[in-house]
Amino acid sequence: MTISSAGFEVPRYGGRSLADLTPSVLASLGVAGERATLDLPPARRACVLLIDGLGWEQLSAHRALAPFLTSLADAAAPITVGFPTTTATSLTSVGTGLAPGCHGVFGYEVAIPGGDHTLNQLRWSPDVDPEEWQPHATVYQRAERAGVATAYIASGAFEGGGLSRASARGSRYVPAEGTDEVGAAVAARLAAHDRALLFAYHPGLDSSGHQWGIDSDDWRAELARVDRLAERIAGALPPGSALYVTGDHGMVDVGAGARIDVGTDPDFAAGVRVLAGEARARHVYTHPGAAPDVLAAWSERLGAAAVVLSRDAAIDAGLFGPVDDRLRARIGDIVAVARGDTALMNPGSDSAEATMVGMHGSLTTAELYVPLLRAATGA
Repeated sequence: MTISSAGFEVPRYGGRSLADLTPSVLASLGVAGERATLDLPPARRACVLLIDGLGWEQLSAHRALAPFLTSLADAAAPITVGFPTTTATSLTSVGTGLAPGCHGVFGYEVAIPGGDHTLNQLRWSPDVDPEEWQPHATVYQRAERAGVATAYIASGAFEGGGLSRASARGSRYVPAEGTDEVGAAVAARLAAHDRALLFAYHPGLDSSGHQWGIDSDDWRAELARVDRLAERIAGALPPGSALYVTGDHGMVDVGAGARIDVGTDPDFAAGVRVLAGEARARHVYTHPGAAPDVLAAWSERLGAAAVVLSRDAAIDAGLFGPVDDRLRARIGDIVAVARGDTALMNPGSDSAEATMVGMHGSLTTAELYVPLLRAATGA
């Protein structure tokens, strides 16, 4: 089964993708040398508000709960995130303006080349230098060099962490907890600078979806809070400012009957050296010479539940964008992309994953498409 025959779409790198957003924002701020793929109107200040877990389809299905965001969506169109459709990959695409094949953060968890250890790219490891793992200049460093003040507004829990260093170094980190503090911090920073690029991040919608599912009262209540946050920031925009609201992925709910054990079942384990990734997008690293047999076994066992590709086939299909040859070994020898509401579980590897209702990582439109909403003030 191929990506197209499975009904999947490939991320629109170089067109309307999350990796194209921040370079386009920098270009709108007058930063020379940045690609203006999205052709955004000029501004002096811009804030990118990223709501973790805000998918285009989920927003469209709950218009009444988010009247402000819906009012912006009526004049907007979605963009795609990269693959895997997951936070570590997306935040690095936003922070660098690069597709995963260039920045090298290929999902939630990957095997570290040359060994059997894995790197969780949300939590990181003291053994891996984030600035060597992801060496490209960030959009914040490029903005600061051009005289544009930056700030990264998010929970203090992420400050100084490996993912923050890989994806957001060069920005002024502003700790803010919850929607009220995030909104106040954005308003203060916008008012303090004549030229500015702000990034604000709120994880609550994603957390609610993982714990309770997107078909839950808790998720709906969080969506309403997010809507009020965006409206508050838009109301505080100084003249000549723009707010861009987007997400890092959407989400699907996974029922108990849709969970397949690929971690301990002997038919899946044969020939596998390391199993990484996440339940909707698995990286499978094989023993030398075993990749063809593992590909055949996983394809046969999973059938219509997933698209199973060799590393080369996944790269050739454009899932990661053009891939730097130095980064190829980070991608699994086999890549398994879940279809429908299937989850490819690895019991014992991640205890939190076992309790999740909402998940993401695959290429369904529910996970791939996120909003790109704009509110602005005149000069």
